[in-house]
Amino acid sequence: MRDKQNTRKIDKGFSLLISIILVFCILGAVVFSVSRKISVEMSESAIQNLGESLDLIKSTIEAILNKEAEFQKLMAQEIASAENPEEQLRFYGGSQTMTKVSMIRVGETEGISDNGEVFTEEELDFSAGGTVDGVAVSQSYLNYMGTWAYTMKCPVIKDGEEVAMLYVEYIYDSIDSSLPNGFYNKKAMLYIMDAETERLVLKPKGMGERDAGHLNLKDFYRANDIQEEGLLEEVDACLRESRDIMFNHDIRGKKALNYMWSVNGGTIYLIGYVPIEAIQQEGTTVNKNIFIVVAVMLIAFFLCCVIYYFNQRQQIRIRKEQEAERELHNRQLAEALQAAQAASNSKTMFLSNMSHDIRTPMNAVLGFTMLLDRDADNPDKVREYTKKIMASGQHLLSLINDILDVSKIESGKVVLSVEEFTLNDLVSSVDAIIRPMAKAKEQKFYVTVTGVKHERLLGDEMRVNQVLLNLLSNAVKYTPAGGNIWFRIIGLKQRSSQFEHIKIEVEDDGYGMTPEYLKTIFDAFTRAENSTTNKVQGTGLGMAITKNIVGLMGGTIDVSSELDKGSLFRVDLEFRIPEGQADRQFWKESGISRMLVVDSDALSGENIQTLMQDMDVAVDTVQSMEEAVRLLQASDIGGKEYQLILVDWDIPGLDARQAAEKIRQLTPGAPLLFVTEYEEEEEVQAPPVEMTGIMPKPFFVSALKEKVMKIQNGGREQQESRKAETDSMEGLNFLAAEDNEINAEILKEVLSIENATCEIVENGQLAVERFAASAEGEFDAILMDVQMPVMNGYEATKAIRALNRGDAGEIPIIAMTANAFAEDEKEALRSGMNVHLTKPVDVELLWQIIRQYVIKK
Repeated sequence: MRDKQNTRKIDKGFSLLISIILVFCILGAVVFSVSRKISVEMSESAIQNLGESLDLIKSTIEAILNKEAEFQKLMAQEIASAENPEEQLRFYGGSQTMTKVSMIRVGETEGISDNGEVFTEEELDFSAGGTVDGVAVSQSYLNYMGTWAYTMKCPVIKDGEEVAMLYVEYIYDSIDSSLPNGFYNKKAMLYIMDAETERLVLKPKGMGERDAGHLNLKDFYRANDIQEEGLLEEVDACLRESRDIMFNHDIRGKKALNYMWSVNGGTIYLIGYVPIEAIQQEGTTVNKNIFIVVAVMLIAFFLCCVIYYFNQRQQIRIRKEQEAERELHNRQLAEALQAAQAASNSKTMFLSNMSHDIRTPMNAVLGFTMLLDRDADNPDKVREYTKKIMASGQHLLSLINDILDVSKIESGKVVLSVEEFTLNDLVSSVDAIIRPMAKAKEQKFYVTVTGVKHERLLGDEMRVNQVLLNLLSNAVKYTPAGGNIWFRIIGLKQRSSQFEHIKIEVEDDGYGMTPEYLKTIFDAFTRAENSTTNKVQGTGLGMAITKNIVGLMGGTIDVSSELDKGSLFRVDLEFRIPEGQADRQFWKESGISRMLVVDSDALSGENIQTLMQDMDVAVDTVQSMEEAVRLLQASDIGGKEYQLILVDWDIPGLDARQAAEKIRQLTPGAPLLFVTEYEEEEEVQAPPVEMTGIMPKPFFVSALKEKVMKIQNGGREQQESRKAETDSMEGLNFLAAEDNEINAEILKEVLSIENATCEIVENGQLAVERFAASAEGEFDAILMDVQMPVMNGYEATKAIRALNRGDAGEIPIIAMTANAFAEDEKEALRSGMNVHLTKPVDVELLWQIIRQYVIKK
């Protein structure tokens, strides 16, 4: 029984084995049959794919040719409409596709190329009659670079008539970049052949190996042993009839499928071959893949569980990594959010400050404008309101200028304008602004200049002035009424004989600053915050601008301060010393070689000696009038007279009238100047003695020169100049281009104050037309806005300068624009304008410009 069971089990096992073998045999037969069928179908499909690939390449090349023809027609249209066709021709030259662009006008045999060379059609052959989208195509040829090329020509039509023929040379290499980088695993061979000459003009990249340099179709067939007469005759027929052909032929001992494929109606051909093994390779590969798939399926079942297990572990690990990455990302987002919130808070704080600071003067402008309307019949009120409106407007403008300055500095657009200036002019301009501010708050303002050897320097006076005004205006703002402010310019030891080394100090005894605020004082948008300083308006940009400007000039700035005791700012700068002899020549021509200084302050006398040394003027100093009288008497006896005398007004016990009369007895012809503080200059009067005057401190050579000239000329020149300035604008007629009606009305009224007339036009085009239609000399100058519709100010200026009339190049054109950057001024000057004024226009500056460019032209 057991044997039967064992036999039955063996039979079952054998039957199962036979069944499995049979199943595998059937499966193998099916797989073999399917593989065979797939191989045949794949070969047929590969041949069909070859045709489709060639059709694709053909379509690509024809699309390139059509695009070139279409673009050439567009070029012809643009050249036809261009004022200067030759200049337009050069514009198209130099591209990677178009190696040469040429044109021959109708009726001429020679033309010009984009490179300026003479061009003729003699070397081009269009006899084959090939065209692309109606544009004639020449036979292929080797161009001057040794590259195969072809030329397309199309007519240039203007107003319905052909005026020229446009020729564009293209290289076949430009087609290569648009073709596929080989097919059939780069085992297929492909050439592009010119049908008329049967020359091979391009072998695209990746298209098979090229053992010999085939020149033409016959050379290609001879190298590949394709010499059967019937086959060659069929090939010739295909060329004549512009047909496609495929044929089998052995290439170097291997079976291959050869082809010739017509492109662009047979003007060019794709020729080459594909090895049969490359065509069948896809079918073979598929069969192998089928067997591999069967084997893999058997193995895959056993590996599936293992793979699934490892995959689960991998997914768990990836999930953990993703969670960790997500946590890190969330943390980074939280930090970024905090940074963004901090930036937003900073911006909000700045906008809040700016809103407050801008609205404050704007509220004053609007409020006083309302009061002005109400009290229009009260002249005193009108003057009071307009004065306050002007002050508020100036403050608002200063806020805007601060923001613009920071913007320019941060973008790197600030450029220093280095010119010659004098410390006298610098100190005078600063004093004229700061002293009234200090007086309004009953503050004492002290100005001293010591140790400076050269008064004339080279630098950006406007930027130095801006630094000083920022520091001094802050000193006035943050110092209580009755406080003191010191402005010092101190000459330091020169590091080089060509540079003047100076230190500027601005000190006050005001509110002071905390140590914490001192760390951020030079940061933008920061202001000291306390109950006292919060009443002071400002952007918080002044110190940032000051530090950046000082750094731009190669200097340094530092500050020390203590709460309720005041602050001290120190600026260290160097300025180049200019070369010049003009001032020295003035003293020589004026006959002044010796001068006497009477000053109780010995340091002040030494400073005058230092400055006058370069003028070749000897300076003697005494500290009392008694010593001065003895020196004057001795000089009279010794024959060494003084030609100029300076007396300090603040000498203790000085009687100015007696001193002046005594000095005049001893030196009848020498100018006598009493030196006094700035704030006392208008309060004191020079004694009624001939050739006597008042001069403010601190001492400057240029200021002394002006006073001496004034005394020598008796003030006549200044009176005549003032009279001339008062009456000189009457009868002037201006042409103004301004598109804003309010600005135009203001401009007209401002000019009418000086009895000048003005004609307003709304844009640059109208300005050009009005000036062109005017009589020569009808307008004395043109006031030009920049941003206008139709034609802007720059274009209008260029158009006016280009007019064919005598005064077009001479009439002054003054830019009046809100474009306030340095590059805007340069653009205005480049366009032909004479000067650039920014809005809102300073009326006094406008008068000066008109006197300079209009009256004196």
